[in-house]
Amino acid sequence: MLANKPYVIGLTGGIGTGKTDAARYLESLGAARVDADAVSRALTGPGGEALDEIRRVFGDAAFHPDGALDRAVLGKLVFANEAARRALEGIMHPLVQRDMLMAMDAAAEAGAKVVVLDVPLLFETGMDALCDETWTLYVSREIQISRVAARDGLSREEIEARIDSQMPTEARIARATHAIDTDRPVERTRAELEQLYRAAVKRAEKG
Repeated sequence: MLANKPYVIGLTGGIGTGKTDAARYLESLGAARVDADAVSRALTGPGGEALDEIRRVFGDAAFHPDGALDRAVLGKLVFANEAARRALEGIMHPLVQRDMLMAMDAAAEAGAKVVVLDVPLLFETGMDALCDETWTLYVSREIQISRVAARDGLSREEIEARIDSQMPTEARIARATHAIDTDRPVERTRAELEQLYRAAVKRAEKG
């Protein structure tokens, strides 16, 4: 382990809970952010390391004619079929975790005091073991559905399949160090995030 290991906050939350906005806000406060979704997109983007194995498992139907991954088709497939979802996770999770560990080491080398691991499946993948504390964002299921419908234009059935593929909110809250309700004005959520972040920085400085 690096001698200057930063203090690590694991940030998670179900789809539509505002996790991305929260992570960006923490980044604006000075945290080094390691974004699992961004890592995943790089692995599945043009020339991405995961593409060959995805094609082997899911076939050409999961790709556009130009060779790019058809994320819409793949999403419909894996969220409607648990075996398919598990197969995709088996491809992606080891690669994502490897690249996130490398990014954490880079942040430490750069002198970061606090790193935020922005990971939708933080507990499901066991990445909470890397964290000094964990925060989860939550809202009611109906608000999740309405937010995702407005953002992504998915049907209620598609959204519920995505919600149900993740750890239940209650279980996530039970495992988190802090649970943050985002069903309120953004200013109040940011105030709570900043308070928690400042406390984390103090713990990091104490070593």
